[in-house]
Amino acid sequence: MPPRRNGKYKLPVPLPEGKVLDDTEGKQWVLGKMIGSGGFGLIYLAFPANKPDRDARHVIKVEYQENGPLFSELKFYQRAAKEDYIKKWIEHKQLDYLGIPLFYGSGLTEFNGKSYRFMVIERLGIDLQKISGHSGTFKKSTVLQLGIRMLDILEYIHEKEYVHGDIKAANLLLGYKNPDRVYLADYGLCYRYCPNGNHKQYQENPRKGHNGTLEFTSLDAHKGVAPSRRSDVEILGYCMLRWLCGNLPWERHLKDPVAVQTAKTNLLDELPESVLKWAPSGSSCSEIAQFLKCVHSLAYDEKPNYHMLKKTLNPGGMPLGPLEFSNKGQRENVRTPNDQKAESQRAATKQVNQMRTKLIEKKICSERNAESCATWTQVQKEKKLIGSMDSETAQESIRRRQKYESQELLHEINSFPQKSSYLQFPHSFYESHQDFTSPDKFSKSRSPAWDTYPSTVGMEVTNTESSTGLWPTIFQLTLSEEAKADVYYYGFTILVLLVLVCLALYFL
Repeated sequence: MPPRRNGKYKLPVPLPEGKVLDDTEGKQWVLGKMIGSGGFGLIYLAFPANKPDRDARHVIKVEYQENGPLFSELKFYQRAAKEDYIKKWIEHKQLDYLGIPLFYGSGLTEFNGKSYRFMVIERLGIDLQKISGHSGTFKKSTVLQLGIRMLDILEYIHEKEYVHGDIKAANLLLGYKNPDRVYLADYGLCYRYCPNGNHKQYQENPRKGHNGTLEFTSLDAHKGVAPSRRSDVEILGYCMLRWLCGNLPWERHLKDPVAVQTAKTNLLDELPESVLKWAPSGSSCSEIAQFLKCVHSLAYDEKPNYHMLKKTLNPGGMPLGPLEFSNKGQRENVRTPNDQKAESQRAATKQVNQMRTKLIEKKICSERNAESCATWTQVQKEKKLIGSMDSETAQESIRRRQKYESQELLHEINSFPQKSSYLQFPHSFYESHQDFTSPDKFSKSRSPAWDTYPSTVGMEVTNTESSTGLWPTIFQLTLSEEAKADVYYYGFTILVLLVLVCLALYFL
């Protein structure tokens, strides 16, 4: 039996971290640290007892057994959010994902003589209210994409005989492992509008009026009517208008629920002009205006045409891409695994360039006689001294030094042709790291020559140094007269330095 709803709930005494909870299916869950609390319950990180992985991918919601909100949310998850149900729906509708947190288990536990109810669900990331910042706005393309994603979710939960009733940015969360996905969370106020296929009857009740989040709640909720499918899509329309425009026409009257209800009625009765006029200068709300016009024409028990509504928000049929958000006028892309991979590739490229330079220096020094090695070291010290010069002089010196080094390398090649193979990296070295973030691809593409270079694991080379190798590029270099003069100048300088070094060694 459900607990009695008395309107006032006690926040439970926190459970100790490390406590093991047994769900109804015999699975054991270990409580991690508490990460949040609401008006009725607490939220903890959770770990399966049989898996030592400490990167929590689950959370546990806890409340006293006599409370009500978690009981309602639990019933929704048990009936609609099991992993098998969602997978079948995704396949049936040919979706890439469905933004509903997965349900993993529930049960009861005891602590200090009190009985607690708990529920284990998928862990999610940051909510959109925090991302939107003070302005609360997003790019238009992002707003429309959020609307389409929410319609996918609403169509599913409506088919499961439930309505959400409280859609807003604070209840839209990004995925924990997939931050380019958005999920609709918090089903504590969800309502079973059509139990066993029998739709609730339209009946106004002023004593229950103005339920939900006043800023976004539907006209039916203002009148005390039980929520239905059209309530959810209406709330979604108000959210999209708020995300795009930054405010709603009734926000100045939030302390007066009747004034808010009147303003919403006027907005819907004067569509589409009322929404088009409300749009900020330089932007358009035509898609949202048409969306709300379709919603306003729905009967209380009518099933929305979700496909038509999605087409209204995306008339061009453009494929959905990564979510983009604007925060205080600045664009902020949600970091996806591809973004993280690109950053890793850039870091690896930098590392391999450094490693290649060290390898060249080591090999050349080992092949030279003592005097040549001392000369090479002196050249590197001079390069560091260039940094202390003024910018214009430093740039010119660096340019000349690069020409000198190219000539020196050519000299080395001609002097030691039989030992130049130490820089001939095999072609497989470059190709075996195209996706070093994937262990499977790494293991399959690894070549036998890989073990020859253990210090460069996980690195890539730049495009300018492709499979043709370093030496062919060097052989293509040509020197101008100015470059030759530079070589003669620096050659004479180095010769003097060598003489000085030899004299010093002789007298020592």
